[in-house]
Amino acid sequence: MTRQIAFNLFEMNCVGHISHGLWVHPENNRHRFNDLDFWTETARMLEAGLFDSVFLADVIGTYDGYRNGPETALREAVQIPSNDPLLVIPAMAAVTRHLGFAATFSTTYEPPFAFARRASTLDHLTKGRFGWNIVTSYLPNAARNFGLADEVEHDQRYAIADEYLDVLYKLWEGSWDDDAVIEDRDRRVYTDPSKVRYINHRGPNFSVAGPHLSAPSLQRTPVLFQAGSSTAGKAFAAKHAEGVFVGGRDAAAYRENVQDLRRLAVQNGREAGHIKAFAGAVVIVGRTHKEAQRKAEEYRRLSSAEGYLAHAGGDGIDLAAYRPDEVIDDILAREDRPGWDKQPSNRHHRPGTTVGQALESITRFDRGPFVAIGTPGEVADEIERWVEGTDLDGFNLRQFLTPGTAEDFIELVIPELQRRGLYRTSYEESTLRERLFGPGNTRLFDQHPGARYRNGAHLGPGAGTLDASGVEPATPSFA
Repeated sequence: MTRQIAFNLFEMNCVGHISHGLWVHPENNRHRFNDLDFWTETARMLEAGLFDSVFLADVIGTYDGYRNGPETALREAVQIPSNDPLLVIPAMAAVTRHLGFAATFSTTYEPPFAFARRASTLDHLTKGRFGWNIVTSYLPNAARNFGLADEVEHDQRYAIADEYLDVLYKLWEGSWDDDAVIEDRDRRVYTDPSKVRYINHRGPNFSVAGPHLSAPSLQRTPVLFQAGSSTAGKAFAAKHAEGVFVGGRDAAAYRENVQDLRRLAVQNGREAGHIKAFAGAVVIVGRTHKEAQRKAEEYRRLSSAEGYLAHAGGDGIDLAAYRPDEVIDDILAREDRPGWDKQPSNRHHRPGTTVGQALESITRFDRGPFVAIGTPGEVADEIERWVEGTDLDGFNLRQFLTPGTAEDFIELVIPELQRRGLYRTSYEESTLRERLFGPGNTRLFDQHPGARYRNGAHLGPGAGTLDASGVEPATPSFA
């Protein structure tokens, strides 16, 4: 192999992200997540380790499906309490120069205009190091938090997301020309009004006049990440995403999913190389194999099965309420729940899986499929084997201890990957998009659907620039 492998640290602005129960470990400092120093220390450490980015997950609801309430999630700190992921990024950006930041935000419940400004602000403050993980939100509690009786239907959420992105592209790419800000002190003109325009978007879900409130940032559109394995999710990713988090039961399934996404991207008029594929990574490393196994056993002992069940129970079924030998397919048929196996925590269960098998899978702290436990050489071997076998571009490193997991990876694994030529030895790019696609690629590729709105093209009827005085025309057309 000659290409370098990307690594992001998988984070969340909370105590318990996905390694449930390990907040009690005496060397874990996750309880400090409310402290700004926690985030600046993390950022400095990751930049010293030459990480691509810190990737911030998020949810906007509580996991209250397990045992019909949120008690277990609250007791076990299953992604509650949690804070807004966007607000810690400026502090981390202030103490770094190269580290990227990707944050999760949902398209389902909040309108696009306000998020467009938040994202542009973050891209300005980070000097082009911001990325957005696009989600549509699946927790029933999230829907109730935003005034709905129940979840928006799955494919409809993606239809909303598609229009949401269209609005954002119009604001980010089409509302302002690159040279709109002229800062002419002599003429007392900061922005040339003839180079700023309304978008006047009217669609089935959104009506947005514009113009965008932020001047163009370095990337304009932040780097777009997305995860989705359903038919609708794959179609959405193939059209919009630049970084995709793929899944599968094993390495062969990962390779098939990566190939499928790139094939769909080409069908959308994009290039296969314009999508980078990432997977989650469980890495537990020690100076000796015995030391790594000892760490893994300690994590296994402290992990909380109840925490994992509460996390999975947000999908609406309490596995602990059934006999271990019952077959899940039979339960679904009996209780008329045909869609449970499609939910995020459950979709990888094979037909015929029993409750006991599902429980064992869900409550294992080290469930894969990518798991590497061993010495630096053993871990690097597994990383290299997986990248060669799946055509993945990188990994999201899952944390068991903070900061211990990342510290171990930086101290022990990265030097071995560098020795093999698989990891950078310095930063060479300025923006996050350049980190994915190489120096000079700061903006969306021309083949990306968002690029079609550049310079105000294709905005549609009713869109147009301001008049010479900067005042909205008296009779705007909203078509």
